Amino acid sequence: MTDVDTGISGDATGARTARAHLWILVVIAGAQLMVVLDSTIMIIALPSAQKALGFSNGDRQWVVTAYTLGFGGLLLLGGRISDLVGPKRTLILGVIGFALASAVGGASVNTAMLIGARALQGSFGALLAPSVLSLLSTTFSNPRERGRAFGIYVAIAVGGAAFGLILGGFLTQYVDWRWCLYVNLPIAALVASGAFTMIPKRSGNPGGRLDIPGAVLGCGGLVALVYALGEAATAGWSSPRVIGPLIASAVLLSIFVLVQARVANPLLPLRILTDRNRAGSFLTIVLAVLAMFGTFLALTYLLQTVDDFSPLKTGVAFLPLLLVNGLTSTQLASRLMAHLPTRLLVVPGLLIAAVGLALLTRLTPGAAYVSHILPTELLLGVGLGLALVPCISTATNKAEPRDVGVTSAMTNTSQQIGASIGTALLNTIAATAATAYLATHSRTAASVARATVHGYAVASWWAAGSLLTAALVAGVMIDADPRADTARADQAAAAGADRRGS
Repeated sequence: MTDVDTGISGDATGARTARAHLWILVVIAGAQLMVVLDSTIMIIALPSAQKALGFSNGDRQWVVTAYTLGFGGLLLLGGRISDLVGPKRTLILGVIGFALASAVGGASVNTAMLIGARALQGSFGALLAPSVLSLLSTTFSNPRERGRAFGIYVAIAVGGAAFGLILGGFLTQYVDWRWCLYVNLPIAALVASGAFTMIPKRSGNPGGRLDIPGAVLGCGGLVALVYALGEAATAGWSSPRVIGPLIASAVLLSIFVLVQARVANPLLPLRILTDRNRAGSFLTIVLAVLAMFGTFLALTYLLQTVDDFSPLKTGVAFLPLLLVNGLTSTQLASRLMAHLPTRLLVVPGLLIAAVGLALLTRLTPGAAYVSHILPTELLLGVGLGLALVPCISTATNKAEPRDVGVTSAMTNTSQQIGASIGTALLNTIAATAATAYLATHSRTAASVARATVHGYAVASWWAAGSLLTAALVAGVMIDADPRADTARADQAAAAGADRRGS
């Protein structure tokens, strides 16, 4: 009788644990969706916001990069705060601050107010995002559970970015571009209440200290780098406005590394970069997201300014990428990653995505969406779905308890650095190529359209090259094999079943 009761009790406990994990995943997914939406939702709204507030073409990229820079520059600090005070507290505080910044951005009366609010959004996003990934990494330790959970996470990370373009198009066309920011308020309310009631409190490490000098050096170096890449579009690569910030970036980031090697409580413990698989995953993520976000911005302006798509039609044009990526992440990559060496998913995925971007080099002003853009979206969705699920899982797997938050933050930082550099660099490459084209052609409406498309085609070559480089990095550096973890988990589960049966 006791044996039967014990078995039932074990089954009931397992069911309760599964339900608790499900609700934690729902809250985590909601928080991640809010963060990812805001990395792209304003891209579709940019032409309307630019008209309403009157900012220049040079300033428009800062509405996107202010967010990704605030996010990427402070993520490591947010990760360390999560380690010190616990992920639940930082998640709730980050969500509330994110909502307030969104309200300020929606009420913007000038360009400076909008860009400032976007930077503030990114700063609070840097507080909540490491908590999201930290909770995901520590809650789902079983390899099969982990595969499903990270499949959903990556589907939201990539598919949510595409969904942000669709939602941004709908809100811009039928309501007002400001609602691309106000939409965060109800989402934040649901996530904050869910986090408060569903997520168990986990104590932090209050004995540590924050590395403020490291935060200033790291964030300053990234801001200088992205500023230089953005200025090159108008000032040229030889301008002091470009060379100066590039030198400053190199100096600040070099000092940052030296400081991290010497301080007692570093913002980025260099020990997490000595793991070959983790370092390879970080670099692969940077290069892959660089290509993805630069392509999103290019396609948005191509569809709206050259092909005369409405904001909503532009957003819907990204729907195939969203659907294919979601299916690949949750139904294919998440199922295969426990049974294959990681590089056998990451490298083919990146090569597939690179082929997709290479197809964009065939663009012409009269190119049809179905024949020239849709194939790219399908290949990009499949490729990034295959590559990023195992890559992000590998980056966060087996982190030391004291470094879970900062490891999660570095994973997010890799994504935001890629997004910031990709937006600025590929926009600059496209603009430079378009200017060079017009220098040798008459400035008619038709030639301006051809120059614009030529610029995006050149940028697509660079984006494809970034993905090829990522595939090379992954093939050389990532040698993780989750099959050993899966076998151990199966043995532990079988042993537990035998104990319950006896």
